Amino acid sequence: MAERFDVIVIGSGPGGYSAAIRCSQKGAKVTLVEKDAIGGTCLNRGCIPSKALLGSAHVLEMSKKASALGVEISDVKFNWQNIQARKDKIVDGFKKGLTGLLKSNNINIFQGKGVAVSVDKVIVESADGKTELETSKIIIATGSVPTEIPAFAFDGKMIISSKEVLSLEDIPESLVIVGGGVIGCEMACVYSAVGARVTIIEALDQLLPNEDQWVGKLMAREFKKLGIESMVSQKVTDIQAAENKATVTLESGQIIDAEKVLVAVGRRGVCDKETVEALGLEMDGAVIKVNEKMETNVSGIYAIGDVVGTTYLAHGAFAEANVAAENAIGGNASMQNYAMIPRAVYSFPEVASVGMNEKRCAEADLEITIGKAAFRANGRSLAHNEIAGEVRVIKNKADNKIVGVTIVGASATEMIAAATALLGSTKNIEEISFAHPTVSEVLKEAWEDALGISLHVPPQPKR
Repeated sequence: MAERFDVIVIGSGPGGYSAAIRCSQKGAKVTLVEKDAIGGTCLNRGCIPSKALLGSAHVLEMSKKASALGVEISDVKFNWQNIQARKDKIVDGFKKGLTGLLKSNNINIFQGKGVAVSVDKVIVESADGKTELETSKIIIATGSVPTEIPAFAFDGKMIISSKEVLSLEDIPESLVIVGGGVIGCEMACVYSAVGARVTIIEALDQLLPNEDQWVGKLMAREFKKLGIESMVSQKVTDIQAAENKATVTLESGQIIDAEKVLVAVGRRGVCDKETVEALGLEMDGAVIKVNEKMETNVSGIYAIGDVVGTTYLAHGAFAEANVAAENAIGGNASMQNYAMIPRAVYSFPEVASVGMNEKRCAEADLEITIGKAAFRANGRSLAHNEIAGEVRVIKNKADNKIVGVTIVGASATEMIAAATALLGSTKNIEEISFAHPTVSEVLKEAWEDALGISLHVPPQPKR
């Protein structure tokens, strides 16, 4: 007889494992099915390994600027194999820790491909055969894969995806990155720091196209200082891979040679065809359609994370997991506001934003005031010689409420949490004490500037 569970979660990425733990904490009998490595893309091929590489790259970049702080460092060396080994050790440590965490929460783990063949039955296919599991509710958290362009498909050697770029045995002399989004910008920083000649090609008119134009311009300027060439409004029409190099052809006719080509044009949701067909799931292209309760069109079936295509962010999946878990055990939770989920890029400098940006305000026809503060005027930033960047805070003139924050600069991804908390707060920013000197004071200055009460930012023209 098949073993029965209250909830079966398919996929162990951030959404999947957090949903499983939440359900178990609330008293449900839970099992988690994973066909690959525990932790999903984020832990094994995304967030964690990329940040480990960026950590090493950041130290290298800082060492190059040490003389500006009166510290003379000569003959700086790095060991790529040790950098890779450190990354792998971090990933393995988290993977073991997560496995232990799941077991300590009394969650059964089945290794294999999970196929939901009906609303109450999941078949786990593994090397040992097939195991049938019964359940009351199913949460699908099967994640995403890199988007592949058919005209120049991944070969894993010369034309690579975000998976292979994290584990190259050797540093390429030259790297062309197709796509100037989050992955492209982060990997450009890693490989430029270790000596590769990096070129980013972006089809739209700026780097990080989802952010405001000033962000793209600032990043292009700072990337140039790092030796990264940014080519925007340029479309790649062909990539030919030979034995030792790849040839990238642009729509303009320009040809660029590179030892490796990283195609980083986004990700797409992925769910087994058998599950989609057996359940009759309503799809929107490659993603599963859900409502604000993370329910699919099939009663008792929920979907979260990249497979629903809402944020493509690990912390977005965490938020959706809480909602799905609550509802799977009989609750009534809803996703309230996706605009409150911050966006983060761990490049040099970092970029983070939350709420509405200037583009979205224009689309919504909002009349806004923008408060600004530069890192170069911040005491802690000057002390650390990390002065690139700016904070912008957007106020809606109609009701005087802050509707969005964008930060470009050191510690941007850390500060955005404070901005997120303050967006939903009625507390006046001038009543909140920021330690001095800290980089976070730049956020307060821009916030106060949006309200016209900044102490240190020169007054803007009458608004």
